[in-house]
Amino acid sequence: MHLLFSYGTLRDPGVQAAVFGRAVACTDDALPGFRVDQVAITDPDVLAASGLDRHPILRPGSPDDVVTGARLELDDDELAAADRYEVDDYTRISVTLASGRAAWAYVAADDAEAVRVQRLLDAQRRAEELFDEIVRRGLIRPGIGERALADEIRDLAAEQFAVRRHWHKRIVRSGENTLTTARDNPEDRVIGDDDIVFLDLGPIFEEWEADFGRTYVLGDDPRKHALRDDLPRIWAAARAHFDARPEITGEQLHEHVVGLSRDAGWAFGGAIAGHLVGEFPHEKIPGNEVDSYAAPGSVRPMRRNDQSGRRCHWILEVHLVDPAGGFGGFHEQLLDL
Repeated sequence: MHLLFSYGTLRDPGVQAAVFGRAVACTDDALPGFRVDQVAITDPDVLAASGLDRHPILRPGSPDDVVTGARLELDDDELAAADRYEVDDYTRISVTLASGRAAWAYVAADDAEAVRVQRLLDAQRRAEELFDEIVRRGLIRPGIGERALADEIRDLAAEQFAVRRHWHKRIVRSGENTLTTARDNPEDRVIGDDDIVFLDLGPIFEEWEADFGRTYVLGDDPRKHALRDDLPRIWAAARAHFDARPEITGEQLHEHVVGLSRDAGWAFGGAIAGHLVGEFPHEKIPGNEVDSYAAPGSVRPMRRNDQSGRRCHWILEVHLVDPAGGFGGFHEQLLDL
């Protein structure tokens, strides 16, 4: 079942009968951060169902703005019927209501991309705050196992940031485990006094994915400190390369990140150098899965729209390793915003 937030005509019993073939119960709720505008309706079927030639439409507002409405519970066919009812001026996005419930809502199509960008940046900002709180509380420490630390981070994210889901496993890697990728599942390891540790977390904030990675050094090993310090520098150089090449492909960006890593005296330890990001569940482009990644074989331009006509947004990740030293590090965040 799906929850749909209605702030207009879909709450009307006559419209519900015409669109869904039944009356749908409405539960009062509200949507913060949006305001209501009006749109002219010319579609004859919509005019016949509602009897109105102007309908309300959502646009991004200030943090103090709140739109009142109701939650409707719909099945797959009814949600598709709602999509057909809403004219091209509207597009459906995921939102979090004042009740805390995740729901769909129809917003102005010409504002939809601005809403998506705002939500992705908000999710990353909150992920960064989560990482800062992890450091402030001293959670990354000698003597704790990686899995135990991952559980502490899960609890902190739930307690302080209301995170109930993560779109990928919570990755805590230390020592030789920092040589492994997200696809690996190394044995649990206890963090040592002179260790290097990286975190790769994918918390979901109000149905929007964040993907954030950082590296920490506990001791004074100069080589580990050098690798940690090179991670954001190489990430920034890769982003500059991306920014300067409008037609760059995922394969070309991956190749460049590998070269930057090698030029800095490290090996590139990742299978990919980035991936698509968006609303939960994890954003992917239907079809060839490699096109969802910055990786060998991803030959489509990264700056493109998906099949729904929405702009693709990307995470850039850098995984540096020192095979001889037996350690690595990881750094990732939004690439194109």
